[in-house]
Amino acid sequence: MPDRKTYHHGNLRQALVDATAALIQETGPLAFTLTEAARRAGVSPAAPYRHFKGRDDLLEEVARQGFVDFAERLDRAFDQGRPLPLTAFMRMGQAYLDFAAERPGHYMAMFESGVSIAGNADLAAASDQAQRVLIQAAEAMSMRLPAAHRPPARMVANHIWAMSHGVVELFSRGKPGSRSPVAPSEMLESAAIIYLRGLGLMSE
Repeated sequence: MPDRKTYHHGNLRQALVDATAALIQETGPLAFTLTEAARRAGVSPAAPYRHFKGRDDLLEEVARQGFVDFAERLDRAFDQGRPLPLTAFMRMGQAYLDFAAERPGHYMAMFESGVSIAGNADLAAASDQAQRVLIQAAEAMSMRLPAAHRPPARMVANHIWAMSHGVVELFSRGKPGSRSPVAPSEMLESAAIIYLRGLGLMSE
């Protein structure tokens, strides 16, 4: 647990974000309180208000930081479509699952907390960047088709995003194999292949 000297070192804001992410992982995105986040950060209940307007403001910052890391991971996984766009696209699916597993508190703040993404400019920009990486990847996948036959890149990105989220929610949590004997990564890859083949974005 961070101690009370954290604030004096100028790190209270980040200490509160980290404490909140840990709390969300333990109790869910709706149960944490500013008082408990402050206690874990080693400061008084009033201290968080020096950096955040309230509980929702702190929650939005956890989500924003999550989206920043999420977008960076997706971008690294795609690696400008090397060596092949399809291979790179599949790496992004694994990066999605890895992020959800490694940063569950941030993931829940991003997708399960009910935060208003549109109401926070910085949060919206971070979320848009993550989607932009997926859209760029979808565009690269479509380049092999004539322009008139390319599916809308944003649609493809959103479908893959929804598919990935569904695998996380239904099959990546709890005891491995409790809901399906198929590993989440294999489930996501097979679903993505079926979807992309249906769009003509990969050969049989």
